[in-house]
Amino acid sequence: MAKLAEQQIHRLTIEGYASDGSGVARLEGMVVFVQGGIRGEMCDVRLTHVGRTALWGRVHEVLTPSSARVVPDCPHYGRCGGCQFRHMDYAQELEAKHTRVYDALTRLGGVEHLELPPVLGSPKVDRYRNKAQFPVSRGPRIGFYQNRTHRVVDVPDCLLQSQAAGRLRQAVKEWMTAWSVPAYDEKSRLGLVRHLYVRTNRRGESLCCLLVNGRGIPREHELVAALRSAEPGLTGVVLGINQSHSNVILGESYRTLWGQDFLSDRLCGSSFQLSVPSFYQVNPDQAEVLYNKALEFAQLTREDTALDLYCGIGTISLVLARQAGMVWGAEVVPQAVDDAVENARRNGVTNARFLCGDAGEAARRLDSQGVRPGVICVDPPRKGLAEEVVDIVASMAPRRVVYVSCDPGTLGRDVKRFAGHGYVLTQAAAVDLFPRAAHVETVVLLSKLNTKQHIEVELNLDELDLTASESKATYEEIREYVLEHTGLKVSHLYIAQVKQKYGIIERENYNKPKSENSRQPKCPPEKEAAITEALKHFGMI
Repeated sequence: MAKLAEQQIHRLTIEGYASDGSGVARLEGMVVFVQGGIRGEMCDVRLTHVGRTALWGRVHEVLTPSSARVVPDCPHYGRCGGCQFRHMDYAQELEAKHTRVYDALTRLGGVEHLELPPVLGSPKVDRYRNKAQFPVSRGPRIGFYQNRTHRVVDVPDCLLQSQAAGRLRQAVKEWMTAWSVPAYDEKSRLGLVRHLYVRTNRRGESLCCLLVNGRGIPREHELVAALRSAEPGLTGVVLGINQSHSNVILGESYRTLWGQDFLSDRLCGSSFQLSVPSFYQVNPDQAEVLYNKALEFAQLTREDTALDLYCGIGTISLVLARQAGMVWGAEVVPQAVDDAVENARRNGVTNARFLCGDAGEAARRLDSQGVRPGVICVDPPRKGLAEEVVDIVASMAPRRVVYVSCDPGTLGRDVKRFAGHGYVLTQAAAVDLFPRAAHVETVVLLSKLNTKQHIEVELNLDELDLTASESKATYEEIREYVLEHTGLKVSHLYIAQVKQKYGIIERENYNKPKSENSRQPKCPPEKEAAITEALKHFGMI
């Protein structure tokens, strides 16, 4: 067999799906991630990247098409990285997402005999998103990043977004062109406009925010006039200041150019006030399904105190307050906490309190005050829970932990951590909030085992000696993440080399050779890229 190389075409059978929605095949004992493949199909696959332990490719020709294959209905599909499933019907997409969640909970979470019902699908697969974040680059091009790149694909109309978002996007593009307003350039760190943010509500109203690399913009009045003319339902225009040299989207501060700096919406029967940085699920119809499932798992009574960590603007907290005697919500973003307090007031909820702080700090504070929640709900960001948060939650000894997750991989990892404290998964449900995209939401119920039951926990003493930066993710967690998402196997040495490159101080036994004359192997580029992505995922860089 000739040496494997990029642009070669190989005939492969798609066996399953990866976490990013691509098909999975095998070639000469190596995993091949195939963009555009459907399980069961035989395809000619053109290799696009050859790694040491894994390969990447795209479908060149389908020889035995699946009955689930459809013609993509978006002209940008395949170039824009926003959608991953437009080449298959929705039923097959839900099967792929079910497989992903099941594999994460059983393989990473160690759950045995898992009963996972079919994924709860969305009635709407297009125009369901209530928030758009368009990157802007020179041209100007306003759209979405091409898959695995930071090259912006100009997308006049995204089928996932509201039509209002498309109209406001076009108005900003015409304003930039008319007045020669420069887009921000990541490499030179010059230019002005970085992102366009549009949030819409169920009444068809919109809030528009321009994120810029500066304290102001030229022709403010002309921008406001253009946006108001383009979208009759516009309620406010906000300028977000973001002068950081990073890929962070939202601003350090905000200034209202016109109208109001918030939007109101209704969810689960309550009214919510949303500022630009507020976290709010992008698919409100499916968010109601998800939160009601969380409430069902919580099994609250009026005798219960509940704790909602990562509460955002209080959406889950107010749902829990319907059945609990008292709910405490904790969130690290001050503006979101202010919104949560206001949302409780406007909905007449008197049995909810909110405090500002990260999850671990808030839980410790409440514990010191004698708060003993019977149910703790967590809804963390994609990187999941820090290990100390798992420890603190378990130390508060709730009867049940309800975990809402947007990443099955980190959910599986955390389920395994909770099992070490005697909390086992007893129920699980997957809810599709992101049709046509690879993401999927999951909610699980972790119930406390009988305290008399003996639990054995295997500890790696080497991993217990952690620096502050390492505590965000252990070496094994980084290895598992890289393997799950890329198929690459990476050593502790390679991880240490990449961490050292980003200024994360390592213990000597990981990054020093055993003798002065010994030479260490250098981390290959494809593994360095995969490890770097894992470090970003866990919030370490």
